[in-house]
Amino acid sequence: MMRVIIIGAGKLGYKLAESFAQGNRDVIVIDIVQQALDRINDTLDVLTIKANGVQLDALRQLNIKSTDLILAVTSSDETNMLIGSIGKKLGCEKAVARIRNPEYENQLGFIKKEMGIDYIVNPELSTAKEIAKYLLKGHAVHMEDFAMGKVSMVDFRVESLEGIAGEKIKDLEIPESMLIVAISRSGQVIIPYGDTEIQSSDIIYVMGKKESINKFSAACGAPIKRKTVKTVLILGGGKAGYHLAKKLCQHGVSVKLIERNKERCKYLADELTGVLVIHGDGTDVNILTDENISEMDALISVTGYDEENLLLALLGKQHGVDKVIAKVSRPNYVPIIEKLGIDLAVNPVLITASEILRFIQGGRVVSISLLLGGKAEVIEIIAEGDSKIVGKRLAEQDLPRGIIIGSIVHKGKLIIPNGDSIINPGDRVVVFCLQSEESSLYKFFHKGKGGLLDELWDSIKGARKSTSI
Repeated sequence: MMRVIIIGAGKLGYKLAESFAQGNRDVIVIDIVQQALDRINDTLDVLTIKANGVQLDALRQLNIKSTDLILAVTSSDETNMLIGSIGKKLGCEKAVARIRNPEYENQLGFIKKEMGIDYIVNPELSTAKEIAKYLLKGHAVHMEDFAMGKVSMVDFRVESLEGIAGEKIKDLEIPESMLIVAISRSGQVIIPYGDTEIQSSDIIYVMGKKESINKFSAACGAPIKRKTVKTVLILGGGKAGYHLAKKLCQHGVSVKLIERNKERCKYLADELTGVLVIHGDGTDVNILTDENISEMDALISVTGYDEENLLLALLGKQHGVDKVIAKVSRPNYVPIIEKLGIDLAVNPVLITASEILRFIQGGRVVSISLLLGGKAEVIEIIAEGDSKIVGKRLAEQDLPRGIIIGSIVHKGKLIIPNGDSIINPGDRVVVFCLQSEESSLYKFFHKGKGGLLDELWDSIKGARKSTSI
């Protein structure tokens, strides 16, 4: 059984505990705040301990030597570095630390090497990269690429598509190389089938070839257009705003950044060459009007408050901004986001959890995207010869309803599978999976009672034992 210790029971710690608790894993969460631990106790089947994760005695009592993974995600970068280093020195197999301060950005390689930390995550930097990728692609919709660009996943608001609302999926003219893999309805995920009727308020998730998706959207009166983003207004000069402004400026985008803290403005102006930093309150309509909000190609709200980000994004839409993006950390805001018509809502917690899960799962899992507040995920897996799912028709696999094989890339050729499709060793398989079925998914993609994570860690531990003999 894989053993995981998570130190820090904040939003990221909670999400990681929730993800690792899906399956046969021993999960321990440590924090000094009892209230945070109580929240985890009320909802998750994990062990919680009130203690200081930096203390050697606390880690030794938890038998750190037999622990496969320690995740240091407290609110302090320095504490996380120390925990990761101590954990490794006490015999833990892998250590992951969250380090957020931009001043450490150029020292991460040194920190990893000297302190023995295996992987470092920076939620704000990862969030900035996600937003920049979306803006620089220039698509009118949110598009994710998988299988080295051969497979795309796009979400469409049904209200923007003609002739879809009120129709059953089996009655739609869907191109062969495309599949509707999920529907988001009032914050709930629906795995569709032929008789599922699409409603005007739905968001549909489609997967397949870009050409097929383009053909589908064009036939529905909403062709996917590309528009170069040249001017961007960022509201909020925190770590995410800093990283985003820096990245966009490096790509030749004209960036204005509004921050209400005067001292922070001075720091940003010194550090961000080429970015116009404005001292002011982003919620003040007069300031937004003065800065020509209606002429901006994109508005991104990354303040420290979800409600403020949603309000400012909505304000941007009312002023005719083509693309509005909001940073939102609370999963329960998903239904609100859908109704407001915001183009993209980014969740630093989900983005960071995806990164950590991908690292832990090694080269077998190429990418993971957590969707809909973490209720579902899209996973790209390279099938291995001993996988349970290899060599048999999908119709014979008895896959749970919450798992959809969206595409198979076999010898460079994209296949949108049906019941007769067979997965072969080495195929890249893109899967849509409900979080509740995550443990079942890995049993199909790796032989044995445990999931992919457990098999991976068993092989690592076996290699270590053979080396030490």
